[in-house]
Amino acid sequence: MKPKKSKTILLMSSYPPRQCGLATFSSDIVNSVRLVFGDSLPIEVCALQKEENQFEYGLDVHYALTVSSIDEYRLLAEKINTRDDIGMVCIEHEFGLFEGDYGNYLLSFLLAINKPIATVFHTVLPGPNDKLKKIVKAIIDLSNKIVVLTKRSQRILISDYDCPESKLRIIPHGTHMVLWDQKDKLKNEFNYSDKTVLSTFGLISDNKNIETVLYALPEIIAKHPEVVYLVIGKTHPEVLKKEGEKYRTMLIETAKKLKIENNVFFINEFLELKQLLNYLILSDIYLFASKDPNQAVSGTFAYAMSCGCAIISTPIAHAVEALNPETGILLNEFDNSEEFQSAILKLVENKEKRLEMGRNGYAFTHETTWENIALKYAFLFAEVTESKGKLRFNFPPLKLDHIKELTTDYGILQFSKFSQPDLSSGYTLDDNARALIDMVMYYDTSSDPIALDLATIYLNFITEIQREDGRFDNYKDSNRQLTKQNELVNLEDSNGRALWSLGFLLSYQKNLPIDLVEQAQKVWDKAVVHIDGVTSPRAIAYTLKGLYYYYQVNKEMKIKTAIILLADKLLNHYHINSDDDWCWYEDYMTYANNVLPEAMLFSFLATGDLKYKKIALTTFDFLLSHYFMKGELSVISNRGWFVKGEKKSTYGEQPIEVATTIITLHLFFQVTGNEKYRNQLNLAFSWFLGNNHLNQIIYNPVNGASYDGLEDKNVNINQGAESTLCFFKAQLIMNEYKDYKKYRHLDTKNALQFEK
Repeated sequence: MKPKKSKTILLMSSYPPRQCGLATFSSDIVNSVRLVFGDSLPIEVCALQKEENQFEYGLDVHYALTVSSIDEYRLLAEKINTRDDIGMVCIEHEFGLFEGDYGNYLLSFLLAINKPIATVFHTVLPGPNDKLKKIVKAIIDLSNKIVVLTKRSQRILISDYDCPESKLRIIPHGTHMVLWDQKDKLKNEFNYSDKTVLSTFGLISDNKNIETVLYALPEIIAKHPEVVYLVIGKTHPEVLKKEGEKYRTMLIETAKKLKIENNVFFINEFLELKQLLNYLILSDIYLFASKDPNQAVSGTFAYAMSCGCAIISTPIAHAVEALNPETGILLNEFDNSEEFQSAILKLVENKEKRLEMGRNGYAFTHETTWENIALKYAFLFAEVTESKGKLRFNFPPLKLDHIKELTTDYGILQFSKFSQPDLSSGYTLDDNARALIDMVMYYDTSSDPIALDLATIYLNFITEIQREDGRFDNYKDSNRQLTKQNELVNLEDSNGRALWSLGFLLSYQKNLPIDLVEQAQKVWDKAVVHIDGVTSPRAIAYTLKGLYYYYQVNKEMKIKTAIILLADKLLNHYHINSDDDWCWYEDYMTYANNVLPEAMLFSFLATGDLKYKKIALTTFDFLLSHYFMKGELSVISNRGWFVKGEKKSTYGEQPIEVATTIITLHLFFQVTGNEKYRNQLNLAFSWFLGNNHLNQIIYNPVNGASYDGLEDKNVNINQGAESTLCFFKAQLIMNEYKDYKKYRHLDTKNALQFEK
């Protein structure tokens, strides 16, 4: 049965091919909501235009409103009223977009429409006169929800327009996600590798105040001739109609007069998004010179910060709220060349400072990526239309990009700084074992030869780090040398994980090249002789998993005996530590907790002994009772382990814990057929997609990586091997549920699940 869709959202705004910031903004909203939620949240567009048939629109546009004709507003409302499938109208509001006094023609539409309304105020003017206040208050009264983009706009609406705070939502301007490590590559590509690049972009008008920057540059360029300034963008179409290229010509003449024309470049194009982002990524410093104190927000400012530029800005509300000494320089005045000169010189002469500002701004704007903004708008729409039960997430595609980036010819690196692999972090057996399992799984379903190439690298690492006696070290530095850490930590878990990866590979030996299988078999044979000495619960569990997989293709009695021996050890841990209120193998829960009941269930599958199955079910259900609450997954925090008799810590959630929950739920559903495990499995994966306490995605859709953690107020956007490999494996598992790729809200508490 095909799932029901949410009702359609009608977005009223200027829209491409019209060239203006609001058209771009609205197109980004439509595209991001569609990317995240697919057809479960249909969006249509009513394009606003100055003249009838002014543009040839794409398929998104179902209506066009000529804003100069007051009668058309009412007629449009009547058309929309006849459609039962339209659940609400979202109006992108900007003064000057609608005709009449302060755009009051819009009121004729609002008075005639009988659908719920959300109005997005892009500009909020303080200290209104009586007429302006009356019009804005009327829009507020006729809207079900009001959205603003800054806290300052929220304060003004409450204090100056008497807007009820309960009606208001702050949803920031969205930003595009880019990879961190592209600046040097793009500088080389654009022939700016030896330059310090300043830039400004957007549709050009005198409000951009670019001349203020030009007057700041002569002394800087004289001292630092490597400085170039890129002015990126066409003249605003409305300005072009009225004044032609008067303003641009003045800027060009000013550059010549100041004798800086060889360092200032005017890129007179309306750039495609990819081109624009490339220019911003290669920019070292972004200059925002707007002279309008009432400008609430700037998409150009947001995009530049998200691309890792150090920012210098005049004090519009957006800059006041987003900038601090860690992300850029906020100027005190709106039209002061000397202030710009001082700020630019400070950053030109301090490369480390500007790089640090760029990194901090890049991290700060993760919350506002369009995918996260799509979540905020979708939840608002679903709230207004009371349709959360029909809202479903799209399933993200598998991407090997970041795994390949992290992998050298020697193995997979431990960590990355944002998306940039950190060679200094070195290598671990743990990560290469995880990577080997992932590539064997991926090759089994895809037959992708790249998976075999990568698996060979990871198996070679495991082989090379094995000691002569068969045991394994875990840590190697960037020079591929063993580190002292191997002598300071217990390596039992790492050794168990190595056996798991080897047993897993050998269980797929019919589908793999013989040389890979023979190599794994040799390493296995040397390592397996030490399993009797394993004592820690997780090391026992990892070893049991390896033995189980090996036993699937090698029904040797000694392997079954070893499984029984280790399963009984794990069972003994349970009997020692459990009581009526604590059904667990230890007196605390730490990381990868799911592997313990998972190993116990594998022991049942290998031996048929029901005592293992009973304890597996008891302990897994106990664990899940602490993980699934109020329609969300909340796993053990790495800030403080969950100790018996104490309250569970919150936040500090890591992808490894979510992924191991998915892995184990998948096994328990396969074995028991219990629907609750499938439902919880679906809910667990939605944690990556935004069903978490921050309602933010925990993966990078550009490169397929997972972020390293979910904190109380932010996402740790470093993308290390452990997190990325765990996410990739979770995706491989979820791909098995072909009929359940889409997620939906089950209730108003943000519970999400695959569509049934």
